[in-house]
Parts: sequence; C-alpha cells; structure tokens
Amino acid sequence: MGRGGRALRRQYLRLGTGELTAAAVFVAAAVLLDAGPGLWAALVPLLMIIIHGGVYWLTARRRIPAGRMGPGEARLHRAGRGAAVVLLVAGLAGMLAWWPPTTGAALLALAVWLFGVVEYLNYHVVRLAYPPAQWPVAVRGWRTPRLARDLRAATRP
Repeated sequence: MGRGGRALRRQYLRLGTGELTAAAVFVAAAVLLDAGPGLWAALVPLLMIIIHGGVYWLTARRRIPAGRMGPGEARLHRAGRGAAVVLLVAGLAGMLAWWPPTTGAALLALAVWLFGVVEYLNYHVVRLAYPPAQWPVAVRGWRTPRLARDLRAATRP
C-alpha cells in the first residue's frame, strides 16, 4: 500500500473513532444532564446515525486502496439507512409526546434532533462536512457522500 493509501486509512480511522467518541460524549452528557424522555427520544436517532457512520469508516479502511463494499456489507448499510429514517420519525414523535418542560430543554432536544437530520443528510444524501474554511464554497458542490457512493458501487456489476 502506498503513502496515499496509508494516509486515507489514517483519515478513515480518525473519522470512525471520532464518530464513536462523539456518540459516547453525547450519552455521557445526557446522563449528566439527567435528560428526560423527550431529549432521549431526540438523541437516540442521532446516536444510531453517528455510530453507523463510525462503523462505516472503520470497515471502509479494509477496502483501501481499491476494494469494493461486498453485498452483505451493503445490505447492512442500507438497513442502517432505513432504520435511521424510522428512528428520526419515531424520535420526532417521541420528542413531541414527551415535550421537555422548560424552553431550554425543549430547544436542546430540538437541536439534537435536527443535528440527527443533518448527519443523516451528510451520510446519505449530500456531503455537508467540510473544514470550516472550505465549507461555504465546498458545500455548494452538492457532492455525493462517500457512503452513498460506496453503496451505489456495490450494486454495479
């Protein structure tokens, strides 16, 4: 494997462990805040999406430099994509059913749920994550996320 492959493997490792670390931090924060059911309803879809993303990046490392996602892995990622939509809808319903009692808690729950939507879009619809200095220009490119491209490639003969 060349230098480029090793650098990409390191980048995927950082992305994967970063997502899993973020999930752990969100859970710890919710526990420390003694989050109510409305916040947990908003948080669970976000957790699922970022854990799925972390697992994707870590498993994608083994395909570098030029491997393709296998059909079994592709099925699992498609199932994760579908589960994320179901969880986002259920999370919104749960958040509304157990609306947090204070304005601050309600705004936090809504922000967490919206962050889950943004993460879903970032992994499955359009790439939204770029370095801050590049973001205003790069996001206008409406690039297809790496996971979506890998899933597409896995279905081609």
